[in-house]
Amino acid sequence: MLTMEEAMQQADMRFAAGEIVKGIIIEVRPKEVLVDIGYKSEGSVPGSEFDDISEVKVGDEVNVLIERLENREGMVILSKEKAEFKENWEKILTICNEGGTISGRVKAVVKGGLLVNIGVEAFLPASQIDVIPPKNLNTFVGNTYEYKVVKINRERQNIVLSRRELIEQERAERRAKLLEEMTPGDIRKGTVKNITDFGAFIDLNGLDGLLHITDMSWGRINHPSELLKVGQEIDVVVLDINYEKERVSLGLKQKLANPWDEIDTKYPVGATVKGRVVNLVPYGAFIELEPGVEGLVHVTELSWTKRIAKPSDVLQVDQDIEAVVLGINKEEQKISLGIRQLEANPWDEALEKYPPGTSVKGKIRNLTSYGAFIELEEGLDGMIHVSDISWTRKINHPSEVLKKGEEIEAVVLEIDKPNQRISVGVKQLSEDPWSNIDQFYKVGDLVSGNVTKLASFGAFIGLEHDIDGLVHISQVSEDRVDKIKNALKVGQDVTARVIKIDKSDRRIGLSIKAANYSNEQLQAEQAALDSLKPGEDLVALQHAFDAVGDEGAEDEDGEDRLVDVPAGQDDAADAEAPKSEE
Repeated sequence: MLTMEEAMQQADMRFAAGEIVKGIIIEVRPKEVLVDIGYKSEGSVPGSEFDDISEVKVGDEVNVLIERLENREGMVILSKEKAEFKENWEKILTICNEGGTISGRVKAVVKGGLLVNIGVEAFLPASQIDVIPPKNLNTFVGNTYEYKVVKINRERQNIVLSRRELIEQERAERRAKLLEEMTPGDIRKGTVKNITDFGAFIDLNGLDGLLHITDMSWGRINHPSELLKVGQEIDVVVLDINYEKERVSLGLKQKLANPWDEIDTKYPVGATVKGRVVNLVPYGAFIELEPGVEGLVHVTELSWTKRIAKPSDVLQVDQDIEAVVLGINKEEQKISLGIRQLEANPWDEALEKYPPGTSVKGKIRNLTSYGAFIELEEGLDGMIHVSDISWTRKINHPSEVLKKGEEIEAVVLEIDKPNQRISVGVKQLSEDPWSNIDQFYKVGDLVSGNVTKLASFGAFIGLEHDIDGLVHISQVSEDRVDKIKNALKVGQDVTARVIKIDKSDRRIGLSIKAANYSNEQLQAEQAALDSLKPGEDLVALQHAFDAVGDEGAEDEDGEDRLVDVPAGQDDAADAEAPKSEE
Protein backbone atom coordinates (compact mmCIF):
# COMPACT_ATOMS: atom_id res chain seq x y z
CA MET A 1 0.00 0.00 0.00
CA LEU A 2 1.37 3.43 -1.02
CA THR A 3 2.04 6.00 1.61
CA MET A 4 0.59 9.49 1.30
CA GLU A 5 4.01 10.88 0.27
CA GLU A 6 4.46 8.21 -2.41
CA ALA A 7 0.95 8.85 -3.71
CA MET A 8 1.66 12.58 -4.01
CA GLN A 9 4.96 11.95 -5.77
CA GLN A 10 3.27 9.59 -8.19
CA ALA A 11 0.58 12.22 -8.83
CA ASP A 12 3.17 14.92 -9.46
CA MET A 13 4.86 12.82 -12.14
CA ARG A 14 2.16 13.76 -14.64
CA PHE A 15 3.03 17.44 -14.15
CA ALA A 16 6.09 18.22 -16.29
CA ALA A 17 7.16 21.08 -18.54
CA GLY A 18 5.75 20.63 -22.04
CA GLU A 19 2.76 18.61 -20.92
CA ILE A 20 -0.82 19.59 -21.74
CA VAL A 21 -3.24 19.41 -18.84
CA LYS A 22 -6.78 20.44 -18.07
CA GLY A 23 -7.42 23.21 -15.60
CA ILE A 24 -10.24 25.17 -14.04
CA ILE A 25 -10.23 28.97 -13.98
CA ILE A 26 -10.28 30.14 -10.38
CA GLU A 27 -9.64 33.89 -10.82
CA VAL A 28 -9.66 36.43 -13.66
CA ARG A 29 -7.32 39.38 -13.24
CA PRO A 30 -6.79 42.39 -15.60
CA LYS A 31 -3.64 40.94 -17.19
CA GLU A 32 -3.67 37.28 -16.24
CA VAL A 33 -5.94 34.35 -15.48
CA LEU A 34 -5.28 31.94 -12.57
CA VAL A 35 -5.91 28.26 -13.38
CA ASP A 36 -6.04 25.25 -11.00
CA ILE A 37 -4.47 22.24 -12.72
CA GLY A 38 -4.51 20.01 -9.59
CA TYR A 39 -0.91 20.81 -8.75
CA LYS A 40 0.21 21.95 -5.35
CA SER A 41 0.09 25.56 -6.60
CA GLU A 42 -2.13 27.30 -9.12
CA GLY A 43 -0.90 28.36 -12.52
CA SER A 44 -0.92 31.72 -14.41
CA VAL A 45 -1.99 32.27 -18.02
CA PRO A 46 -1.38 35.73 -19.71
CA GLY A 47 -4.65 37.52 -20.37
CA SER A 48 -3.50 38.34 -23.96
CA GLU A 49 -3.83 34.64 -24.88
CA PHE A 50 -7.61 34.86 -24.56
CA ASP A 51 -9.63 36.29 -27.46
CA ASP A 52 -11.67 38.42 -25.07
CA ILE A 53 -10.67 38.33 -21.41
CA SER A 54 -13.96 39.99 -20.46
CA GLU A 55 -15.79 36.82 -21.51
CA VAL A 56 -13.62 34.51 -19.36
CA LYS A 57 -15.49 33.22 -16.27
CA VAL A 58 -14.46 31.52 -13.08
CA GLY A 59 -15.17 27.78 -13.29
CA ASP A 60 -14.50 27.54 -17.04
CA GLU A 61 -12.41 24.56 -18.07
CA VAL A 62 -9.37 25.19 -20.27
CA ASN A 63 -6.47 23.16 -21.70
CA VAL A 64 -3.06 24.64 -20.95
CA LEU A 65 0.57 23.74 -21.59
CA ILE A 66 2.95 23.72 -18.62
CA GLU A 67 5.91 26.01 -19.40
CA ARG A 68 7.45 25.99 -15.87
CA LEU A 69 6.26 24.22 -12.75
CA GLU A 70 7.46 26.91 -10.40
CA ASN A 71 8.81 30.42 -10.83
CA ARG A 72 10.39 32.50 -8.10
CA GLU A 73 7.04 33.04 -6.49
CA GLY A 74 6.30 29.30 -6.63
CA MET A 75 3.60 29.76 -9.28
CA VAL A 76 3.16 27.45 -12.27
CA ILE A 77 3.58 29.24 -15.66
CA LEU A 78 0.97 28.08 -18.16
CA SER A 79 0.14 28.87 -21.81
CA LYS A 80 -3.23 28.45 -23.39
CA GLU A 81 -1.94 29.34 -26.92
CA LYS A 82 0.92 26.88 -26.84
CA ALA A 83 -1.43 24.16 -25.71
CA GLU A 84 -3.68 25.00 -28.64
CA PHE A 85 -0.70 25.17 -30.99
CA LYS A 86 0.53 21.76 -29.92
CA GLU A 87 -2.92 20.26 -30.13
CA ASN A 88 -3.73 22.00 -33.41
CA TRP A 89 -0.43 21.71 -35.32
CA GLU A 90 -1.10 18.20 -36.62
CA LYS A 91 -4.73 19.05 -37.06
CA ILE A 92 -3.76 22.20 -39.01
CA LEU A 93 -1.41 20.19 -41.22
CA THR A 94 -4.18 17.79 -42.15
CA ILE A 95 -6.77 20.44 -42.98
CA CYS A 96 -4.47 23.15 -44.30
CA ASN A 97 -2.17 22.53 -47.23
CA GLU A 98 -0.14 25.13 -49.14
CA GLY A 99 -2.56 27.00 -51.42
CA GLY A 100 -5.53 26.38 -49.15
CA THR A 101 -7.49 29.05 -47.26
CA ILE A 102 -8.03 29.44 -43.52
CA SER A 103 -9.55 31.95 -41.13
CA GLY A 104 -7.67 33.55 -38.28
CA ARG A 105 -7.51 36.49 -35.88
CA VAL A 106 -4.71 39.05 -36.00
CA LYS A 107 -2.92 38.78 -32.67
CA ALA A 108 -0.17 41.39 -32.79
CA VAL A 109 2.16 43.53 -34.90
CA VAL A 110 5.62 42.01 -35.27
CA LYS A 111 8.70 42.95 -37.26
CA GLY A 112 7.86 42.78 -40.96
CA GLY A 113 4.15 42.07 -40.61
CA LEU A 114 1.43 40.60 -38.40
CA LEU A 115 1.12 37.57 -36.11
CA VAL A 116 -2.10 35.67 -36.82
CA ASN A 117 -3.77 33.01 -34.70
CA ILE A 118 -5.24 30.30 -36.94
CA GLY A 119 -5.18 27.68 -34.18
CA VAL A 120 -1.42 28.04 -34.27
CA GLU A 121 0.58 31.19 -34.72
CA ALA A 122 1.22 32.12 -38.35
CA PHE A 123 3.07 35.01 -39.98
CA LEU A 124 1.42 37.48 -42.36
CA PRO A 125 4.05 39.66 -44.15
CA ALA A 126 3.19 43.37 -44.45
CA SER A 127 3.39 43.11 -48.24
CA GLN A 128 0.70 40.40 -48.19
CA ILE A 129 -1.82 42.22 -46.03
CA ASP A 130 -3.60 44.15 -48.77
CA VAL A 131 -3.33 45.22 -52.41
CA ILE A 132 -2.09 48.62 -51.24
CA PRO A 133 0.45 48.23 -48.37
CA PRO A 134 -1.19 49.72 -45.26
CA LYS A 135 0.50 52.56 -43.40
CA ASN A 136 -0.71 51.57 -39.93
CA LEU A 137 -0.61 47.83 -39.13
CA ASN A 138 -2.18 48.33 -35.71
CA THR A 139 -5.58 48.86 -37.33
CA PHE A 140 -5.66 45.12 -38.19
CA VAL A 141 -4.98 43.84 -34.64
CA GLY A 142 -8.00 42.02 -33.19
CA ASN A 143 -9.73 41.57 -36.55
CA THR A 144 -10.49 38.20 -38.16
CA TYR A 145 -9.84 37.63 -41.88
CA GLU A 146 -9.56 34.88 -44.46
CA TYR A 147 -6.03 33.99 -45.62
CA LYS A 148 -4.31 31.88 -48.19
CA VAL A 149 -1.58 29.53 -46.92
CA VAL A 150 1.47 30.23 -49.05
CA LYS A 151 4.15 28.28 -47.11
CA ILE A 152 4.36 25.63 -44.34
CA ASN A 153 7.67 24.76 -42.64
CA ARG A 154 7.12 21.54 -40.68
CA GLU A 155 10.56 21.49 -39.09
CA ARG A 156 10.32 25.01 -37.72
CA GLN A 157 6.58 24.71 -37.23
CA ASN A 158 5.73 28.00 -38.86
CA ILE A 159 3.20 29.04 -41.48
CA VAL A 160 3.27 32.02 -43.87
CA LEU A 161 -0.07 33.52 -44.92
CA SER A 162 -1.29 35.95 -47.58
CA ARG A 163 -4.44 38.00 -47.47
CA ARG A 164 -3.47 39.99 -50.57
CA GLU A 165 -3.65 36.98 -52.88
CA LEU A 166 -7.22 36.30 -51.85
CA ILE A 167 -8.12 39.96 -52.40
CA GLU A 168 -6.47 39.97 -55.84
CA GLN A 169 -8.18 36.74 -56.76
CA GLU A 170 -11.50 38.15 -55.65
CA ARG A 171 -10.89 41.38 -57.56
CA ALA A 172 -9.89 39.46 -60.67
CA GLU A 173 -13.16 37.55 -60.52
CA ARG A 174 -15.13 40.74 -60.01
CA ARG A 175 -13.13 42.48 -62.77
CA ALA A 176 -13.90 39.72 -65.25
CA LYS A 177 -17.55 39.85 -64.30
CA LEU A 178 -17.63 43.65 -64.58
CA LEU A 179 -15.96 43.62 -68.00
CA GLU A 180 -18.51 41.09 -69.16
CA GLU A 181 -21.45 43.13 -67.91
CA MET A 182 -20.18 46.66 -68.63
CA THR A 183 -20.92 48.56 -71.84
CA PRO A 184 -20.05 52.12 -72.96
CA GLY A 185 -22.64 54.59 -71.75
CA ASP A 186 -23.23 52.82 -68.43
CA ILE A 187 -23.23 54.93 -65.28
CA ARG A 188 -21.30 53.20 -62.50
CA LYS A 189 -20.52 53.97 -58.89
CA GLY A 190 -16.87 54.13 -57.98
CA THR A 191 -14.40 55.34 -55.39
CA VAL A 192 -11.49 57.68 -56.10
CA LYS A 193 -8.46 55.47 -55.61
CA ASN A 194 -5.61 57.72 -56.73
CA ILE A 195 -5.16 61.25 -58.14
CA THR A 196 -2.46 62.27 -60.62
CA ASP A 197 -1.71 65.40 -62.64
CA PHE A 198 -3.48 63.97 -65.71
CA GLY A 199 -6.54 62.47 -64.03
CA ALA A 200 -7.86 60.09 -61.36
CA PHE A 201 -8.13 56.32 -61.05
CA ILE A 202 -11.57 55.16 -59.99
CA ASP A 203 -12.16 51.79 -58.27
CA LEU A 204 -15.31 50.28 -59.76
CA ASN A 205 -15.51 47.56 -57.10
CA GLY A 206 -12.71 45.42 -58.45
CA LEU A 207 -11.91 47.18 -61.71
CA ASP A 208 -9.90 50.41 -61.99
CA GLY A 209 -10.93 52.99 -64.59
CA LEU A 210 -9.17 56.17 -65.66
CA LEU A 211 -11.04 59.45 -65.41
CA HIS A 212 -8.94 61.85 -67.48
CA ILE A 213 -8.78 65.50 -66.44
CA THR A 214 -10.32 66.57 -69.77
CA ASP A 215 -13.39 64.41 -69.03
CA MET A 216 -14.00 65.76 -65.54
CA SER A 217 -15.71 69.02 -66.39
CA TRP A 218 -16.82 71.06 -69.38
CA GLY A 219 -15.07 73.96 -67.65
CA ARG A 220 -11.39 74.69 -67.04
CA ILE A 221 -9.59 72.52 -64.44
CA ASN A 222 -5.95 73.07 -63.54
CA HIS A 223 -5.65 69.90 -61.44
CA PRO A 224 -8.00 66.97 -60.66
CA SER A 225 -7.67 67.69 -56.93
CA GLU A 226 -9.85 70.76 -57.50
CA LEU A 227 -12.85 68.42 -57.96
CA LEU A 228 -11.96 65.09 -56.37
CA LYS A 229 -10.49 63.64 -53.20
CA VAL A 230 -9.10 60.18 -52.53
CA GLY A 231 -11.84 57.98 -51.04
CA GLN A 232 -14.66 60.06 -52.54
CA GLU A 233 -17.58 58.11 -54.03
CA ILE A 234 -18.77 59.35 -57.41
CA ASP A 235 -20.96 58.28 -60.33
CA VAL A 236 -19.09 58.08 -63.63
CA VAL A 237 -19.98 57.33 -67.24
CA VAL A 238 -18.23 54.47 -69.05
CA LEU A 239 -16.75 56.00 -72.21
CA ASP A 240 -14.65 53.18 -73.65
CA ILE A 241 -13.58 49.61 -72.76
CA ASN A 242 -10.40 47.83 -73.85
CA TYR A 243 -11.22 44.20 -73.13
CA GLU A 244 -7.76 42.87 -74.03
CA LYS A 245 -5.88 45.25 -71.71
CA GLU A 246 -8.76 45.41 -69.23
CA ARG A 247 -8.78 49.22 -69.33
CA VAL A 248 -11.80 51.41 -68.89
CA SER A 249 -12.07 55.11 -69.77
CA LEU A 250 -14.48 57.06 -67.63
CA GLY A 251 -16.14 60.46 -67.81
CA LEU A 252 -17.74 62.80 -65.33
CA LYS A 253 -18.74 65.77 -67.47
CA GLN A 254 -20.69 63.49 -69.83
CA LYS A 255 -23.44 63.27 -67.22
CA LEU A 256 -24.26 66.88 -68.10
CA ALA A 257 -25.31 68.40 -71.43
CA ASN A 258 -22.51 69.77 -73.61
CA PRO A 259 -22.78 73.58 -73.41
CA TRP A 260 -21.32 73.84 -76.93
CA ASP A 261 -24.34 72.11 -78.52
CA GLU A 262 -26.33 75.36 -78.72
CA ILE A 263 -23.45 77.81 -78.43
CA ASP A 264 -24.23 79.77 -81.59
CA THR A 265 -27.74 80.62 -80.45
CA LYS A 266 -26.68 81.43 -76.90
CA TYR A 267 -23.75 83.64 -77.93
CA PRO A 268 -24.50 85.04 -81.41
CA VAL A 269 -21.83 87.01 -83.27
CA GLY A 270 -22.04 90.67 -82.34
CA ALA A 271 -23.58 90.05 -78.92
CA THR A 272 -22.12 91.70 -75.83
CA VAL A 273 -21.31 89.10 -73.17
CA LYS A 274 -19.99 89.08 -69.62
CA GLY A 275 -17.28 86.77 -68.34
CA ARG A 276 -14.36 86.24 -66.00
CA VAL A 277 -10.67 86.29 -66.94
CA VAL A 278 -9.37 82.78 -66.19
CA ASN A 279 -5.99 82.79 -67.94
CA LEU A 280 -3.54 85.27 -69.41
CA VAL A 281 -1.07 84.24 -72.12
CA PRO A 282 1.30 86.33 -74.29
CA TYR A 283 -1.09 86.29 -77.24
CA GLY A 284 -4.36 87.00 -75.42
CA ALA A 285 -6.75 86.42 -72.53
CA PHE A 286 -9.18 83.53 -71.97
CA ILE A 287 -12.60 84.59 -70.71
CA GLU A 288 -14.97 82.09 -69.05
CA LEU A 289 -18.51 82.85 -70.18
CA GLU A 290 -19.96 79.87 -68.26
CA PRO A 291 -18.54 76.57 -66.95
CA GLY A 292 -17.16 74.79 -69.99
CA VAL A 293 -17.32 77.77 -72.34
CA GLU A 294 -14.33 80.05 -72.79
CA GLY A 295 -13.58 82.70 -75.37
CA LEU A 296 -10.26 84.20 -76.42
CA VAL A 297 -9.61 87.92 -76.59
CA HIS A 298 -6.57 88.26 -78.83
CA VAL A 299 -4.06 90.90 -77.75
CA THR A 300 -4.85 92.87 -80.92
CA GLU A 301 -8.52 93.07 -79.90
CA LEU A 302 -7.86 94.84 -76.60
CA SER A 303 -7.59 98.40 -77.92
CA TRP A 304 -8.13 100.30 -81.16
CA THR A 305 -5.20 102.64 -80.65
CA LYS A 306 -2.87 101.45 -77.91
CA ARG A 307 -0.19 98.94 -78.78
CA ILE A 308 -0.53 96.51 -75.87
CA ALA A 309 2.53 94.26 -75.53
CA LYS A 310 0.86 91.67 -73.32
CA PRO A 311 -2.68 91.24 -71.91
CA SER A 312 -1.43 91.29 -68.31
CA ASP A 313 -0.68 95.00 -68.80
CA VAL A 314 -4.42 95.78 -68.85
CA LEU A 315 -6.19 92.67 -67.45
CA GLN A 316 -5.99 90.53 -64.32
CA VAL A 317 -7.01 86.93 -63.61
CA ASP A 318 -10.48 86.69 -61.98
CA GLN A 319 -11.40 90.14 -63.33
CA ASP A 320 -15.02 90.44 -64.53
CA ILE A 321 -15.23 92.06 -67.96
CA GLU A 322 -17.54 92.60 -70.93
CA ALA A 323 -16.65 91.66 -74.49
CA VAL A 324 -18.18 91.34 -77.95
CA VAL A 325 -18.52 88.00 -79.75
CA LEU A 326 -16.50 88.21 -82.98
CA GLY A 327 -16.70 84.62 -84.21
CA ILE A 328 -17.62 81.04 -83.22
CA ASN A 329 -16.04 77.75 -84.32
CA LYS A 330 -18.43 75.13 -82.96
CA GLU A 331 -16.42 72.15 -84.21
CA GLU A 332 -13.21 73.28 -82.53
CA GLN A 333 -15.10 74.77 -79.58
CA LYS A 334 -13.55 78.21 -79.96
CA ILE A 335 -15.05 81.66 -79.47
CA SER A 336 -13.29 84.84 -80.57
CA LEU A 337 -13.99 87.88 -78.42
CA GLY A 338 -13.07 91.55 -78.58
CA ILE A 339 -12.96 94.28 -75.97
CA ARG A 340 -12.13 97.24 -78.19
CA GLN A 341 -15.41 96.70 -80.08
CA LEU A 342 -17.25 98.05 -77.01
CA GLU A 343 -15.99 101.52 -78.02
CA ALA A 344 -16.17 103.47 -81.27
CA ASN A 345 -13.24 102.92 -83.59
CA PRO A 346 -11.38 106.26 -83.85
CA TRP A 347 -9.99 105.14 -87.19
CA ASP A 348 -13.50 105.24 -88.66
CA GLU A 349 -13.45 109.03 -88.31
CA ALA A 350 -9.74 109.57 -88.90
CA LEU A 351 -10.09 110.11 -92.66
CA GLU A 352 -12.78 112.76 -92.13
CA LYS A 353 -10.89 114.52 -89.33
CA TYR A 354 -7.44 114.34 -90.92
CA PRO A 355 -7.71 114.28 -94.73
CA PRO A 356 -4.40 114.41 -96.64
CA GLY A 357 -3.09 117.98 -96.79
CA THR A 358 -4.42 118.92 -93.36
CA SER A 359 -2.01 120.84 -91.13
CA VAL A 360 -1.83 119.32 -87.64
CA LYS A 361 -0.02 120.10 -84.39
CA GLY A 362 1.11 117.71 -81.70
CA LYS A 363 3.86 116.65 -79.35
CA ILE A 364 6.62 114.28 -80.33
CA ARG A 365 5.70 111.11 -78.42
CA ASN A 366 8.53 108.85 -79.53
CA LEU A 367 11.65 108.81 -81.69
CA THR A 368 12.89 105.79 -83.65
CA SER A 369 15.70 105.22 -86.11
CA TYR A 370 13.29 105.58 -89.04
CA GLY A 371 11.17 108.49 -87.87
CA ALA A 372 9.18 110.24 -85.16
CA PHE A 373 5.66 109.72 -83.80
CA ILE A 374 3.52 112.78 -83.18
CA GLU A 375 0.39 112.50 -81.03
CA LEU A 376 -2.58 113.91 -82.93
CA GLU A 377 -5.12 113.00 -80.22
CA GLU A 378 -5.58 110.38 -77.52
CA GLY A 379 -4.91 107.06 -79.24
CA LEU A 380 -4.01 108.47 -82.66
CA ASP A 381 -0.40 109.03 -83.69
CA GLY A 382 1.07 110.26 -86.93
CA MET A 383 4.45 109.02 -88.15
CA ILE A 384 7.02 111.37 -89.64
CA HIS A 385 9.51 109.42 -91.72
CA VAL A 386 13.09 110.70 -91.66
CA SER A 387 12.79 111.38 -95.38
CA ASP A 388 9.87 113.75 -94.71
CA ILE A 389 11.69 115.97 -92.22
CA SER A 390 13.74 118.11 -94.64
CA TRP A 391 13.78 118.76 -98.38
CA THR A 392 17.49 119.36 -98.47
CA ARG A 393 19.20 117.76 -95.50
CA LYS A 394 19.96 114.07 -95.16
CA ILE A 395 18.65 113.14 -91.69
CA ASN A 396 20.26 109.99 -90.31
CA HIS A 397 18.20 110.06 -87.12
CA PRO A 398 15.20 112.25 -86.26
CA SER A 399 16.89 113.25 -82.97
CA GLU A 400 19.19 115.48 -85.05
CA VAL A 401 16.35 117.99 -85.51
CA LEU A 402 13.49 116.83 -83.25
CA LYS A 403 13.15 116.29 -79.51
CA LYS A 404 10.78 114.07 -77.56
CA GLY A 405 8.00 116.19 -76.00
CA GLU A 406 8.51 119.02 -78.49
CA GLU A 407 5.34 120.40 -80.06
CA ILE A 408 5.59 120.70 -83.82
CA GLU A 409 3.45 121.32 -86.87
CA ALA A 410 3.15 118.86 -89.74
CA VAL A 411 1.07 118.02 -92.78
CA VAL A 412 -1.04 114.84 -93.16
CA LEU A 413 0.27 112.88 -96.15
CA GLU A 414 -1.70 109.62 -96.10
CA ILE A 415 -4.13 107.61 -93.95
CA ASP A 416 -3.91 103.82 -94.10
CA LYS A 417 -7.05 102.70 -92.25
CA PRO A 418 -6.58 98.89 -92.66
CA ASN A 419 -3.11 99.09 -91.12
CA GLN A 420 -4.09 101.97 -88.80
CA ARG A 421 -1.30 104.30 -89.88
CA ILE A 422 -1.19 108.05 -90.48
CA SER A 423 1.78 109.42 -92.39
CA VAL A 424 2.66 113.08 -91.81
CA GLY A 425 5.53 115.26 -92.94
CA VAL A 426 7.33 118.37 -91.78
CA LYS A 427 9.10 119.36 -94.97
CA GLN A 428 5.76 119.61 -96.75
CA LEU A 429 5.02 122.77 -94.73
CA SER A 430 7.36 124.64 -97.08
CA GLU A 431 8.13 124.50 -100.77
CA ASP A 432 10.96 122.29 -102.00
CA PRO A 433 13.82 124.72 -102.70
CA TRP A 434 15.19 122.43 -105.41
CA SER A 435 12.05 123.00 -107.46
CA ASN A 436 13.25 126.61 -107.92
CA ILE A 437 17.00 126.03 -107.62
CA ASP A 438 17.65 127.96 -110.86
CA GLN A 439 16.26 131.09 -109.21
CA PHE A 440 18.61 130.70 -106.24
CA TYR A 441 21.91 129.48 -107.70
CA LYS A 442 23.63 129.35 -111.07
CA VAL A 443 27.04 128.04 -112.09
CA GLY A 444 29.50 130.87 -111.60
CA ASP A 445 27.59 132.52 -108.73
CA LEU A 446 29.67 133.67 -105.78
CA VAL A 447 28.08 132.46 -102.54
CA SER A 448 28.80 132.74 -98.81
CA GLY A 449 28.22 130.18 -96.09
CA ASN A 450 29.78 128.41 -93.12
CA VAL A 451 31.44 125.01 -92.85
CA THR A 452 28.95 122.46 -91.44
CA LYS A 453 30.85 119.19 -91.80
CA LEU A 454 34.34 117.98 -92.64
CA ALA A 455 35.17 114.75 -94.44
CA SER A 456 38.46 113.39 -95.71
CA PHE A 457 37.51 114.33 -99.26
CA GLY A 458 36.21 117.85 -98.61
CA ALA A 459 33.93 120.16 -96.67
CA PHE A 460 30.20 120.83 -96.68
CA ILE A 461 29.12 124.46 -96.76
CA GLY A 462 25.72 125.52 -95.42
CA LEU A 463 24.08 127.93 -97.87
CA GLU A 464 20.81 129.84 -97.88
CA HIS A 465 17.50 128.00 -98.30
CA ASP A 466 18.84 125.18 -96.04
CA ILE A 467 20.97 123.79 -98.88
CA ASP A 468 24.48 122.37 -98.53
CA GLY A 469 27.19 122.49 -101.14
CA LEU A 470 30.38 120.44 -101.29
CA VAL A 471 33.86 121.88 -101.65
CA HIS A 472 36.13 119.05 -102.71
CA ILE A 473 39.59 119.05 -101.12
CA SER A 474 41.07 119.80 -104.55
CA GLN A 475 38.96 122.99 -104.72
CA VAL A 476 39.99 124.47 -101.41
CA SER A 477 43.25 126.11 -102.42
CA GLU A 478 45.68 126.51 -105.29
CA ASP A 479 48.23 124.87 -103.03
CA ARG A 480 48.11 121.17 -102.25
CA VAL A 481 45.94 120.35 -99.19
CA ASP A 482 46.83 117.07 -97.53
CA LYS A 483 44.19 117.19 -94.81
CA ILE A 484 41.01 119.21 -94.97
CA LYS A 485 41.25 120.09 -91.26
CA ASN A 486 44.45 121.96 -91.95
CA ALA A 487 42.59 124.31 -94.27
CA LEU A 488 39.03 124.59 -92.87
CA LYS A 489 37.25 124.42 -89.53
CA VAL A 490 33.61 123.65 -88.72
CA GLY A 491 31.71 126.93 -88.32
CA GLN A 492 34.19 128.89 -90.42
CA ASP A 493 32.65 131.44 -92.82
CA VAL A 494 33.79 130.98 -96.40
CA THR A 495 33.15 132.45 -99.82
CA ALA A 496 33.00 130.07 -102.77
CA ARG A 497 31.89 129.92 -106.35
CA VAL A 498 29.23 127.56 -107.70
CA ILE A 499 30.94 125.32 -110.22
CA LYS A 500 28.37 122.53 -110.65
CA ILE A 501 24.60 122.05 -110.14
CA ASP A 502 23.00 118.60 -110.49
CA LYS A 503 19.20 118.91 -110.26
CA SER A 504 18.48 115.23 -110.67
CA ASP A 505 20.74 114.28 -107.76
CA ARG A 506 20.03 117.53 -105.85
CA ARG A 507 23.71 118.41 -105.46
CA ILE A 508 25.74 121.63 -105.66
CA GLY A 509 29.51 121.70 -106.15
CA LEU A 510 31.52 124.66 -104.83
CA SER A 511 35.10 125.90 -105.20
CA ILE A 512 36.82 128.21 -102.72
CA LYS A 513 39.92 128.61 -104.82
CA ALA A 514 37.78 129.77 -107.74
CA ALA A 515 36.17 132.56 -105.69
CA ASN A 516 38.58 135.09 -107.17
CA TYR A 517 38.86 133.59 -110.65
CA SER A 518 38.21 135.69 -113.66
CA ASN A 519 35.67 134.52 -116.18
CA GLU A 520 38.49 133.19 -118.37
CA GLN A 521 39.99 131.19 -115.48
CA LEU A 522 36.58 129.88 -114.47
CA GLN A 523 35.82 128.75 -118.02
CA ALA A 524 39.20 127.04 -118.22
CA GLU A 525 38.56 125.24 -114.91
CA GLN A 526 35.11 124.20 -116.08
CA ALA A 527 36.49 122.91 -119.39
CA ALA A 528 39.08 120.86 -117.51
CA LEU A 529 36.37 119.37 -115.36
CA ASP A 530 34.16 118.55 -118.33
CA SER A 531 37.06 116.81 -120.11
CA LEU A 532 37.47 114.26 -117.29
CA LYS A 533 36.14 110.77 -117.94
CA PRO A 534 33.27 109.45 -115.82
CA GLY A 535 34.63 108.50 -112.42
CA GLU A 536 37.60 110.88 -112.76
CA ASP A 537 35.57 113.98 -111.98
CA LEU A 538 36.76 114.58 -108.45
CA VAL A 539 34.63 117.65 -108.16
CA ALA A 540 31.54 115.89 -109.37
CA LEU A 541 29.44 115.07 -106.33
CA GLN A 542 28.07 111.70 -107.36
CA HIS A 543 30.31 109.76 -104.96
CA ALA A 544 31.23 112.43 -102.50
CA PHE A 545 27.70 113.08 -101.29
CA ASP A 546 26.85 109.41 -101.19
CA ALA A 547 29.96 108.37 -99.32
CA VAL A 548 29.86 110.86 -96.50
CA GLY A 549 27.73 108.56 -94.31
CA ASP A 550 30.54 105.98 -94.35
CA GLU A 551 33.53 108.32 -94.50
CA GLY A 552 35.37 109.19 -91.32
CA ALA A 553 35.64 112.97 -90.87
CA GLU A 554 38.51 114.42 -88.90
CA ASP A 555 38.07 116.51 -85.79
CA GLU A 556 40.30 119.26 -84.48
CA ASP A 557 42.65 116.75 -82.84
CA GLY A 558 43.18 114.78 -86.01
CA GLU A 559 41.02 111.88 -84.72
CA ASP A 560 38.70 110.16 -87.18
CA ARG A 561 35.01 110.64 -86.44
CA LEU A 562 31.78 109.54 -88.12
CA VAL A 563 30.04 112.33 -89.94
CA ASP A 564 26.42 112.68 -91.00
CA VAL A 565 25.32 112.22 -94.56
CA PRO A 566 25.27 115.73 -96.06
CA ALA A 567 22.26 117.73 -97.01
CA GLY A 568 19.93 116.84 -99.77
CA GLN A 569 20.92 113.20 -100.20
CA ASP A 570 18.49 110.29 -100.09
CA ASP A 571 20.37 107.17 -101.15
CA ALA A 572 23.65 105.54 -102.26
CA ALA A 573 25.16 105.92 -98.76
CA ASP A 574 27.46 103.01 -99.36
CA ALA A 575 29.39 104.53 -102.26
CA GLU A 576 33.11 105.01 -101.82
CA ALA A 577 34.34 108.57 -101.20
CA PRO A 578 36.71 110.00 -103.84
CA LYS A 579 40.40 110.33 -103.01
CA SER A 580 42.35 113.62 -103.01
CA GLU A 581 44.37 114.56 -106.06
CA GLU A 582 48.07 113.83 -105.79
